[in-house]
This record gives sequence, C-alpha cells and structure tokens, in this order.
Amino acid sequence: MTASTLMTIISVIIAMIVITIFNRLVRKRNYCRNSFAQIDVQLKKRHDLVPNLVSVAQGYLKHEAVVLEKVISARQQASESLMASRDDIGALAKMQILMQSESSFASALQGFFANVEAYPELKANQQMKLLHEELIHIENTIAFARQAYNDSVTFYNIDRESFPSNIIAGLLGFKHLVQLDLEINSGVPKVFQ
Repeated sequence: MTASTLMTIISVIIAMIVITIFNRLVRKRNYCRNSFAQIDVQLKKRHDLVPNLVSVAQGYLKHEAVVLEKVISARQQASESLMASRDDIGALAKMQILMQSESSFASALQGFFANVEAYPELKANQQMKLLHEELIHIENTIAFARQAYNDSVTFYNIDRESFPSNIIAGLLGFKHLVQLDLEINSGVPKVFQ
C-alpha cells in the first residue's frame, strides 16, 4: 500500500466521521427546535386565552381596570418575546427575555385570579370555569413540553461538548443552547369553585 493510498483511506475515514458527527448534531439541534415549537404552541394558546378571560371578567371587575390592563400588557409583552425567541431558539439572551416576560405574565394572571376570587358570581360563571380549566390544561402541557425541550437541549449540549464532536461543533458553528425554566402553574389557582 502506497503512502497516497493510505492518505486517501485516512481522509475518507475522517470525512465519514465528520459527516456522521455533523448529521448527529443537526438531528439533535432539530429535535431541540421541534421541542421548542411545542412550547411555542402552548404558550401561544395561553396568550390567546387571556382576551377571553378578560372579556368574561370585564363586566364583573369594572373597578379593577388596572388588573385587567396589567394582564393585557403582560400578555402582549410575553407574546412579543415569544415571537422574538423563535428566531434564535436556545440563545441565552432570548431565553432570558422569554422567561422574564412569562414570569411577569404569570404574576399578572395570579393577580387576575386573586381578584376573581373576590367576586363569587364571577367565580360561579360557567364560561370562566371552562376558561380556567382550559388554562390549567395548557399550563400542564407547557410543563411537559418544557421538560421535553430541556431534555433535548441537554442531549444536544452533551453531544456538542463531547470529544470529538466539540471540534466539529466549534468549526461548523453549532452553538450552545440554553434550557428554559418557566414558572408554570404559578399564576393559576388549582382550585376554582
């Protein structure tokens, strides 16, 4: 076997290793994107539910306009940060902004439901009960989707940081992805009677 044949064989083996690692990183990054898309869908559902909640509550909470405005404003901020995070899934800055806006949104929802508790006739409203149940279901689904996303990110980051994948990842621009830690169920009371 000549030196050039040996170099060709070694080059082919190295190319196959690089291609295999590259494809594995792409696959895992796409799993992360898909997992984030599941969170995205559920957060959007949660955001879209707020106008219905506010609409039902407006007649009862006439003197609580500040609470309603706070919920609407927090929803708008959370929706905007969600849209911004779609462009760079897993980026530290985008995920921090998303987590902060969702935390503010959860606090606003908590304030909203604290006010709802003070109005027995609103609490007894059938549509409010249905919307509340839907919100709890969405919150639980977000928790599962967040766990799936964080698992995908963990597997991707482990692979990205392991040798020899770390070399390929660095050369080909595979960035570190950040996990998502959302406050789930903090804004929604468990019991709504």
